[in-house]
Amino acid sequence: MAFFDYLIPLALAAVAIVLGAGLINMWRGGGEAAASRSQMLMRWRVILQFVAILIIIAAFWFQGFRP
Repeated sequence: MAFFDYLIPLALAAVAIVLGAGLINMWRGGGEAAASRSQMLMRWRVILQFVAILIIIAAFWFQGFRP
């Protein structure tokens, strides 16, 4: 399905962007506020990774790939 051809890279890019933002924020430091922001970004990364995995599984399912 062409839908997944666009959705999978978009989901993976979202994960990479949030991961990069979280790592940059951690490297900069800046006290408790920066640590809180880094923690929030890493939580969002985990959520986005879960969503990306669900999208990939759905793509396999709808293409008829069954283990």
